[in-house]
Amino acid sequence: MPRPKASSEDAAQSYEVLLQRLQEVVARLETGELPLAEAVALYEEGVGLAARCQHLLDTAELRVQQLLVSGDGVEEMPWSAE
Repeated sequence: MPRPKASSEDAAQSYEVLLQRLQEVVARLETGELPLAEAVALYEEGVGLAARCQHLLDTAELRVQQLLVSGDGVEEMPWSAE
């Protein structure tokens, strides 16, 4: 069954949650007091979180680029890879 399309508000909230967790991971890593195995596990988690955040940002940027202000208001334009 396909997943329902997330609203932009849901995506923004997810981004905020992901970013908060990423900041927590970075803060723990920056202490320099973690055992190596835990530090590596946190680093791996951080890389995944950063990738998910970047994907959400890229998606949001694409949506913004697809909008064109016209005389009648805002009109969504089809995306082209130019």
